[in-house]
Amino acid sequence: MRKPLLIVLLALGMGQLVYAQDGGYRTPPKALADLVNTPPTPGFNVDSKGDWVLITERAANPSIAELSQPELRIAGLRINPANNGPSRGFPLINLKLRKLNGKEEMQVKGLPAKAAISNLTWSPDETKIAFTNSSENKIELYVIDVATATAQKLSDLAVNAALGSPLNWVSDSKSLIVTTVPNARGAAPALSRVPSGPTIQENLGKKGQAPTYQDLLKNPSDEKLFEYHATAQVVKLGLDGSVQNIGQPLLVTDATPSPDGQYVLVESVHRPFSYIVPMRYFPTKVDVYSLNGSLVKTLTDNPLVENAPWGSDATIPYPRNYNWRADVPATVTWVEPKDGGDAKRKVAVRDVLKTLEAPFSGEAKELYASALRFGGVTWGNANTALVQERWWATRKQVTKILNPSNPTNPVVLLERSFEDKYSDPGRPETRKNQYGRQVLDINAKNELYFTNTVGASPEGDRPFVSVLNLVTKENKVIWRSEAPFFEIPVSLLSAEKGLLLTRREAVDQNPNYFIRNLNFNAKKKKKNETAVTQVSFFPDPYPQLKGIQKQVLRYKRNDGVDLTATLYLPAGYKKEDGPLPTFLWAYPAEFKSKDAAGQVSGSPYKFNAISFWGAAAFVTMGYAVLDNASIPIIGEGDKEPNDTYVEQLVASAKAAIDEGVKLGVVDSSRVGVGGHSYGAFMTANLLTHSKLFKAGIARSGAYNRTLTPFGFQNEQRTYWQAPDVYNRMSPFMNADKMKTPLLLIHGEADNNTGTFPVQSERYYNALKGMGATAKLVFLPYESHHYDSQESLMHMLSEMNGWLDKYVKNAGKATTPAGSVGGKTEK
Repeated sequence: MRKPLLIVLLALGMGQLVYAQDGGYRTPPKALADLVNTPPTPGFNVDSKGDWVLITERAANPSIAELSQPELRIAGLRINPANNGPSRGFPLINLKLRKLNGKEEMQVKGLPAKAAISNLTWSPDETKIAFTNSSENKIELYVIDVATATAQKLSDLAVNAALGSPLNWVSDSKSLIVTTVPNARGAAPALSRVPSGPTIQENLGKKGQAPTYQDLLKNPSDEKLFEYHATAQVVKLGLDGSVQNIGQPLLVTDATPSPDGQYVLVESVHRPFSYIVPMRYFPTKVDVYSLNGSLVKTLTDNPLVENAPWGSDATIPYPRNYNWRADVPATVTWVEPKDGGDAKRKVAVRDVLKTLEAPFSGEAKELYASALRFGGVTWGNANTALVQERWWATRKQVTKILNPSNPTNPVVLLERSFEDKYSDPGRPETRKNQYGRQVLDINAKNELYFTNTVGASPEGDRPFVSVLNLVTKENKVIWRSEAPFFEIPVSLLSAEKGLLLTRREAVDQNPNYFIRNLNFNAKKKKKNETAVTQVSFFPDPYPQLKGIQKQVLRYKRNDGVDLTATLYLPAGYKKEDGPLPTFLWAYPAEFKSKDAAGQVSGSPYKFNAISFWGAAAFVTMGYAVLDNASIPIIGEGDKEPNDTYVEQLVASAKAAIDEGVKLGVVDSSRVGVGGHSYGAFMTANLLTHSKLFKAGIARSGAYNRTLTPFGFQNEQRTYWQAPDVYNRMSPFMNADKMKTPLLLIHGEADNNTGTFPVQSERYYNALKGMGATAKLVFLPYESHHYDSQESLMHMLSEMNGWLDKYVKNAGKATTPAGSVGGKTEK
């Protein structure tokens, strides 16, 4: 009997071996592969005067070989140890210049032979453009002379870009403040694999609630590596090559010159470090230096924050957000919490905005007291600034007009719910002042232009430009995108002349840039003059997608909530051909109001720029696609949205399918569902708690909420406060209910908070243990978003194969959509 048993065991072993080695990157059908191979459309970067355009060409998706280069994953960062910059990104590979109103493009001369360009920054006078170029072992600084379209390397100094943006122009446009690798840094620390002792953490009875951060420091060796690569020398680097050190080498996170160019604000972190929170919570020091390099004043030295108050409305209990006031020569601003950063404390004032002007020897002034959490300030002039405060729990947002010279009685300008898209005025237009800083563009009538790039409305998204009077508070729309186009305001080139730069597209017209004359209908028109003038001429990147049909659907959930989805149908499809296999793709969102949840989103006039990333790509494979289907999770008043998460989730998905069935295009017996991140969590829950779908695809999700016990997404309660909610919402806890095929895809190097790769690994093991049909695909070196050419091709191949096997060939519909929880809904 032993011989047959041995044969069986060998056979089982071989089966597992074949499965484990069923590797190698695969390529999807050509229609899907072509979407990955489509070259990125160039960028169109216009200076604030509307004179010059910088046209930027981006690299295609990197290869897996590029992605597999060494990287340090420490302190919440990902650093390239070879050149002291970020290890991931999409650098630019070429630059061109031309006049905005011209067509002749000038190739920028003097670019590095193998360009990898980042940190593009126009000089304050806009005659030059600075950028960094990354090589295998160094990051260097270049400057372009715009008039001659010529780039030149400014210095042999190595730039340190490990902790953020490494360069800022001084206001005279003759020098830059740059973070560099210290000349005397020496070799990287030699790290021993033999530990000097255990790694110890201790908490002395204080609450230390924190999200499940990734890429944290783990031991003393990590600390040494972090210090080595993060330490930078701030310098003033002149266009003539002169170098002036600013202070001593520090772990610099930001270095910004004052508007008048006389001081530098330097923010840095220091020991003691933490193994449970990322760098932004490390002890933080903020100093002001003079431009000659000497220390003028230390503004704060915050301690390590491991026990910060928890929640969306909470903040650190120390001063934060140090910046220069943009409209005056040299005044530092910052925010101090008056509630200790604790949203649960009941206080009249949450935050105060403080200022301290040069020479920084006096007492700081309180400029504004915020009843809600302070949300930012846009400076204008001595008499006008706009301040914002908001509170997540109530979705309340307040914008006030502040007179910096007499701040005693700020005036409420706008008060609204920030989840109410229809009431969003957009953002105020700004202009460059004499310091090259952006300030409010206030005209002689005390008016501001506002631009809204979404323009949500009951008719769908219609971007607009409005004029808001700061005295009467009247906000008048002066232009709005009109059918058959979807047109986005980019920037106001001239308020006086009414010239607006827009990006316009239509279903069959790819996006291009235009100059729109807002005064066209109000003035006497010249011969051959038109309201719009095209200024970019990018070709259609997707000619193979001509004929794809698109429609924005509007329908209701069974509780009366209005929902929307974008329906894609294959080119040449007719309803007489019968209902199609369908792929639904969504990402849930929480709301405190049914009215806000039911607001229309999307536009039927957008170009069919079908990306390889979501579900829309599968319209090329013969599917009807219900893309961006509304999945609102609503908790009005004192109710929490997630208390009825499952019921609202299933009802929303069913409503989308039913609408497609009613139109005669969706085959209810052949519907698949998918999503990424929180959409993956949604997918697993829909398969667990309904029988609406034949299969699901979940990418880079979290499935066991006990592994994120201090909240997730917008859930504010901890696991111990709402264990039933956490357990019911966790697909892992309900793995025994899963009866529908599920494909799990995850990047092995996912660094997104909460979506550890182990989430997919453990969930797959649970499904396997319960006998479910499931497949787990780990993509090497990929993070939360997948970047390499090979990984993207393989992702599409896996998704297409799964849908083909379990959805497209699952049989045709014989009954209406939707049994839920084993019972047919009526």
